[in-house]
Amino acid sequence: MIKVDPTEKKIVFSTMLLMSVFVFSILYAKEKYRSDVPECVPYNAAYLQPKIDTLDDHLYRVFAVASMWQFEPSDIKIPAGSEVDIYLSSKDVVHGFNIAEKNVNMMAVYGSINKTTVKFDKPGVYTITCHEYCGAGHQFMEGKIVVTASSITKTK
Repeated sequence: MIKVDPTEKKIVFSTMLLMSVFVFSILYAKEKYRSDVPECVPYNAAYLQPKIDTLDDHLYRVFAVASMWQFEPSDIKIPAGSEVDIYLSSKDVVHGFNIAEKNVNMMAVYGSINKTTVKFDKPGVYTITCHEYCGAGHQFMEGKIVVTASSITKTK
């Protein structure tokens, strides 16, 4: 029979307890902050055309395209209470797509499409920033989503 050192037992028990706390913390944070993992969509060149599709009064699809050093469309206007499916692609290098107020964090990678769904309940301006260094003009790369209390107005 193998004899186990009491100190080793304590270390193994402490490690298991600590790992359980980490797993619980991650699951708790995921539920509390409603974090969502973007899904990958099969590539299609049609996603490289920036546009805003209105599906009904409060359901929209945004085909966002990142390129040096801009997001297209750069200004998106929607009414409060809207749910937006964002399809993100890149024309050149890797870019980031971050809406901090909505906990949206996606990567725009050339040759792939990422998708996430976001609900905008409150009117305001939500800034989109690039969080992945993409060249000399990276610090100026941003867009915005303007959520109004009235009907939609689309701009590029």
